[in-house]
Amino acid sequence: MNNGKIIILSGPSGAGKTTLYKRLLASRRLRDKLVKTTSVTTRPMRPGERNGRDYFFVSREMFLHKKAAGHFLESERVFGNYYGTPHKQVKDFLVSGKHVLLCIDVKGAKTVCRKFPRAVKIFIKTSSLAVLKERLRKRGSEARAAMDVRLETACRELKAAKGYDYTVVNDNLKKAVRRLEKIVCSEIQAKL
Repeated sequence: MNNGKIIILSGPSGAGKTTLYKRLLASRRLRDKLVKTTSVTTRPMRPGERNGRDYFFVSREMFLHKKAAGHFLESERVFGNYYGTPHKQVKDFLVSGKHVLLCIDVKGAKTVCRKFPRAVKIFIKTSSLAVLKERLRKRGSEARAAMDVRLETACRELKAAKGYDYTVVNDNLKKAVRRLEKIVCSEIQAKL
């Protein structure tokens, strides 16, 4: 049924998975080989984001309605907001032979892998918890209590890394992107 593969990037907040995800999608080597899905979320739109491009922003009620109707391949409540990956969008891409790049949390990755055991799981992390703390602090986007919750969650998520196919340390963006490109090219059998 599916000719394409699912490639999952996950890891704790502050590890840089979203930046790496965007770099892979824009990569000259991979841009015609990888596709992204547009997730659905209940979180507020951030400056520079557009509905339908970055996320589909919906109310909590609409999200829960879609979840009950089986609309999501995976969905999770993360730091008080809901996020979900549209199942039909992923399935349509795979059937057409496209490789789907997902940027999701550890719980979401487990759910996807139960449904698609061939999914390739790549864990993104920093070299240390101190580096992760500093990145979260520099964001300046959260109160101290919220940052503490993110750090507690990060500690739990770091333990999940051993269950992934690959781990990429993101302390040098260029090196991390090159490593990810090599992994993805190897997994989808594309030339660098």
